[in-house]
Amino acid sequence: MVDIKISIIGAGSAVFSLSLIRGVCITSSLEGSTISFMDINKERLDAVFSVCKRYADEMNAKLKLEKTMDRRESLEDADFVINTALAAGHHRLREGWNIAKKHDFRFGGSHHIMHDEAFWINFYQFRLFESIVDDILDICPDAWYIQLANPVMAGMTYLGRKYRNAKIVGLCTASTGGDVYYLAKILGLETKHISFQIPGLNHFIWLTHFYYKGEDAFPILDEWIKREEGKIWKTLKAPTTMLIAIDLYKKFHAYPIGDTCDPGGGAWPWWYYANDDTMRKWKLDAEETWRRYFSHLEKDLEKFLEVANDPSIKVTDVYPPTGDYEREIGGVVSIIESIACNIPRIFQVNIMNSNYFVPGIPQDFAVEIPALVSKAGIQGIKTYGLPKALTIYAVRDRVMPVNMELEAYESGSRDLLLQLILMDPWARSEEQAETFLNDILALPYHGEMKEHYR
Repeated sequence: MVDIKISIIGAGSAVFSLSLIRGVCITSSLEGSTISFMDINKERLDAVFSVCKRYADEMNAKLKLEKTMDRRESLEDADFVINTALAAGHHRLREGWNIAKKHDFRFGGSHHIMHDEAFWINFYQFRLFESIVDDILDICPDAWYIQLANPVMAGMTYLGRKYRNAKIVGLCTASTGGDVYYLAKILGLETKHISFQIPGLNHFIWLTHFYYKGEDAFPILDEWIKREEGKIWKTLKAPTTMLIAIDLYKKFHAYPIGDTCDPGGGAWPWWYYANDDTMRKWKLDAEETWRRYFSHLEKDLEKFLEVANDPSIKVTDVYPPTGDYEREIGGVVSIIESIACNIPRIFQVNIMNSNYFVPGIPQDFAVEIPALVSKAGIQGIKTYGLPKALTIYAVRDRVMPVNMELEAYESGSRDLLLQLILMDPWARSEEQAETFLNDILALPYHGEMKEHYR
């Protein structure tokens, strides 16, 4: 039993908050914890708190649950602060995408336009991130700040540069070893005998070292591809990234993990999305991927609200204390347990590249790497890095655009924001970028952003 307090900022996110409670309830070493739910939306906060409280009661969990709309109150005595908040809603993201498409921008470009880390969303996220960390340093300076909210890569880089003494880490639900274990499964390998390394940047991580019983397992993957690739081309009909993943592996001798080449998060590289014919060839449908994503969110919310509005429903029947809840929340429960209870484990995390954990990436930039997590904190493990060609692409397509965005944000420069747009592969002219930026800033709810970027 421990005496810790976990503050959830943006607790109105039903899927995350319930997944976290499920995780804490079945982690006996975290008995006695206080969970503070904080959100500015009272209706969603009340619904989430009610369902989570019922869940904990049904599990007979020895937890203290609190709720508040006051962030500073939630941070009082906190040991861990989890940020899952989205300051600007998905409707703003999608409205911006519709404008981008009218100006001939496509999926598969930079993260800053046709992705969920669009610059008109990130602006509000950066403001939120720094305000939370400012409050933490004022109220609970020893607390760990755990960021799950996007943009993880840009956010961790910005915070890591500005708050060098803060205890911060970024997690991504799409970057656990789950994909590696899935790969091992289809290769017929026992997962208990595999080991691996997957370094890179958020949404750009690669399986570079893969061992089975201490031997290189890539030859097994090579044989499987040689045997099965033709069948996959013939049988796969639904949108998939398996074919791209195989093609990238053959090109770069590293296997893309998580959503590195998935339209839902990475969509790299642009050439697979060059036009509709190319996407059809590779069995891709970025629009459908995002339609399914938002439809899934809506169905999850409907299901959750049904449970919230009917006290007679047993929550643990609808959300049993099993399943891949840790993947849903980026392994955050296990990380908290490792720190609070001094249980050393290795996790995939986003931290600053201070000790050149990923060679070839600047030290003042956030990387995604394995790290040893214990009471001593989060200690990055130096990796062998990426193949040289991928390192070059990482710097060009991930590091440089983020640097441009952060420079534009910190200086309030509209000109630099325009340069960020011009870095997108689908930017064709300054006039196109200028007109697009004008249309984004003209949206009625972007007055603050328009005032900032001069």
